[in-house]
Amino acid sequence: MRPTLALQDYFCKSNGVSSIRIFILGSLEQRGSMHGHQLRLLAEQEHVALWTDISVGGLYGAIRRLAAENLIEQVRVEQAGSYPPRQIWSITSAGRETLAGLRLRALSDIVIKPDPFDLAMTRLDPHHLADLPGTIAARIASLSALLTEWEARAAAAARYLTVCEKLMVKHRVDRLRAEITWHQKLATQLPDIIADEQARKGHAASRPGTPDRGAP
Repeated sequence: MRPTLALQDYFCKSNGVSSIRIFILGSLEQRGSMHGHQLRLLAEQEHVALWTDISVGGLYGAIRRLAAENLIEQVRVEQAGSYPPRQIWSITSAGRETLAGLRLRALSDIVIKPDPFDLAMTRLDPHHLADLPGTIAARIASLSALLTEWEARAAAAARYLTVCEKLMVKHRVDRLRAEITWHQKLATQLPDIIADEQARKGHAASRPGTPDRGAP
């Protein structure tokens, strides 16, 4: 049975919400006018790279795009000593409306992006099935190393994070733990998967031109 369109949307479509837009617009709304370097320092202070998909290096490009869309506007230019002039940005009325919509979508929509791993598992190379246990074991090891890294980074940044930010970091860590648990269950079922793949491929080879899968 095929999934409904709503279910396909749930699993397959990103809500298109930009984290970096929420960060910039939300920061300007909450803290008032700021220049790009202040926003960068704020991103570093809040360790957003640890618990969001924001690239701190992408802030200046995002600022330019928001200005081009009239979501933020330059209110003045400041220069301190021999430092280059800095544009001070403020959120516009249109920016506030956009931010409200972004917040609502980010809080309401559920984003579960498809993992190419899932499709690859359904299209295994019949000539390399014996390599599968080692591949999955290496994948589990990589996930475990990533979990250790994130736990260490979270512990190092904990004193700088708010209560809410700590929970968002834990969200990332808990997702990694869930991935590891799922992969470990997969590893226990690999003998059955390999046997099934071999049986199906053998059946298809004995009947040239016949699909080895049932009709949808």
